[in-house]
Amino acid sequence: MTPQSAQVLLALNAEAVGSLKEGVNFKKNPEDGKCYIIYKNKDGLKACKNQCKHQGGLFIKDIEDLDGRTVKCTKHNWKLNVSTMKYVNPPDCFLQDELDVEIMDDGGLQLVELNPIDPWLADPREPLELQKGEVKVTYLTHACMELQLGQRRFMFDPWLKGPAFARGWWLFHEPPADSLDRLCAADLIYISHMHSDHLSYPTLKDLSKRRPDVPIYVGDTLRPVFWYLEQSQVKLTNINVVPFGVWQDIDEHLRFMILMDGVHPEMDTCIIVEYKGHMILNTVDCTRPNGGRLPENVDLMLSDFAGGASGFPMTFSGGKYSDSWKEEFIKNERKKLLNYKSQLVKSLQPRIYCPFAGYFVEAHPSDRYIKDTNIKNSAEDLNALINKIAPEIKTWTPKPGSVLDLGLALRDPTNSEAITSPPGSAKIYKDSWDFDLYVDELNSAISCEIFKHQSWIQFYYTWAGFQNYNLVIRMIETDDNFEPLTDGYDYFVDFVDLSFPTKRPDREHSYIEIKNRIGVMRYVVLHGHLWDDLYIGFQNRISRDPDIYHHNDPHVYGSTQKTNDREAKGQTDIYHHKFWNHFQIELPVRRPDWDQFLQQQQPTSVQETDTPTEEPDIWSYCLVL
Repeated sequence: MTPQSAQVLLALNAEAVGSLKEGVNFKKNPEDGKCYIIYKNKDGLKACKNQCKHQGGLFIKDIEDLDGRTVKCTKHNWKLNVSTMKYVNPPDCFLQDELDVEIMDDGGLQLVELNPIDPWLADPREPLELQKGEVKVTYLTHACMELQLGQRRFMFDPWLKGPAFARGWWLFHEPPADSLDRLCAADLIYISHMHSDHLSYPTLKDLSKRRPDVPIYVGDTLRPVFWYLEQSQVKLTNINVVPFGVWQDIDEHLRFMILMDGVHPEMDTCIIVEYKGHMILNTVDCTRPNGGRLPENVDLMLSDFAGGASGFPMTFSGGKYSDSWKEEFIKNERKKLLNYKSQLVKSLQPRIYCPFAGYFVEAHPSDRYIKDTNIKNSAEDLNALINKIAPEIKTWTPKPGSVLDLGLALRDPTNSEAITSPPGSAKIYKDSWDFDLYVDELNSAISCEIFKHQSWIQFYYTWAGFQNYNLVIRMIETDDNFEPLTDGYDYFVDFVDLSFPTKRPDREHSYIEIKNRIGVMRYVVLHGHLWDDLYIGFQNRISRDPDIYHHNDPHVYGSTQKTNDREAKGQTDIYHHKFWNHFQIELPVRRPDWDQFLQQQQPTSVQETDTPTEEPDIWSYCLVL
């Protein structure tokens, strides 16, 4: 099979994007003359080829359509509702193939087509009957599932211990006591993306001590999933990067295919696992998996459901961001997400659906405000909604240790033996997390030698490599309550020329003030971590001035499509997408060279003491607290 590729069919600059009107727009590629339809409404943009699926005729505006949503084919008068991509005349005949709409940092857009759009159709296999106990799916915690497929054991996204995103996320469910043994016995492991609730280095460190050669599979993302592996000093020796859209054959009955996300192709992936012709679809955290084209009628579908995986709006203050505004916004966003997931499941018609990958909690006492504010969807509510609108789909709300026997469930969805609950004595919810162990590790960065030299600031942001952008940030080091520290750093960075002024410049500019917990910020700086630890981990507080910007600076106004401060991980809002994207996805994969930095400094009079030995190249910079 040829790997799936993405082809740009049409590119529009920011001015052309700004001129798009509400409803249906026809746009032609001047290079090849091919025409495309772009539909615009308050929720964003949709696009497709201007080509009827019946016999390839061209669409024109439908003068009978008063809502501005329908186009009519010039050959046989077939009508397409572009807002839903469904043909309405004749009804229920085809679904129009949707193109990916990628918004660029300068405010322009690209229409992208995945080729092939449905690679799982290559080499189709007829499903064979599954015996009782032949395929078992066991939920462990969060996004971690174990698939027993005949004699093989396949594990997804093992996060079994420690926090994610610095110290912001902790496991909600207690993994079964034998979870690590199960992980170490796995025949293969899939890790969907680099976020630490899926790629958990504390978990993988334990795995590496017992099975360093276990086969681990990841997608060929732009930023490697394991970009931090060498620095982590976790010894895993069998990591396999596979192309998108290609079946990976494990044996005569088992194969899998990794697909990219249409919104975050540089980072997110999802997976189809097939055993004896039976498909399991796991969309994980993808915002638009495979550009929105997914297999229908799979035997089991898994997806996220909860929301709340973003610092917005909980960590924002000032202006409109009152507690009541946040509460209303979060309630509306969760409702929209619930409706979107239920409609997606209904449209794909899996035999069985299971919501997962949303079982985290802001458990640390210092994050009580986040925990109380960041209300999430419940799996029970989503499944109840699916049961209402698509009662033919069997739903499963998992508890740690519960098991789905796929063969029994397919044969008789009402069979009470198809799902086994965890033992009555099993602990379901975590109530202790070893906070001090992990927080002390983060805080150990506070006393590192590099932070005794103010020039670390220029060295770090030069390494980060972000400039030529009309934005000024003020970074303030704080305690756990976000109160500025008298001996902490408080500095400005002007990204127009990467300068470090002592006050805001006089010119018109965008401005963000970010208060960061000192231990987390210094740990991120020291190790060259991505800023997801700060932002998705709720470890900072953010305010902006002004809150609305002018159109005359494309660097400021970029990415105009994200008008609803959407739930997607890693974004605050439309106005600084390029800044946040860089610091959360595009930082160099090698950490700053602090050896070189210290050699450039004047000798310090501070006497260093004994330090931890696990990472001498890092910890030699640090003093014991």
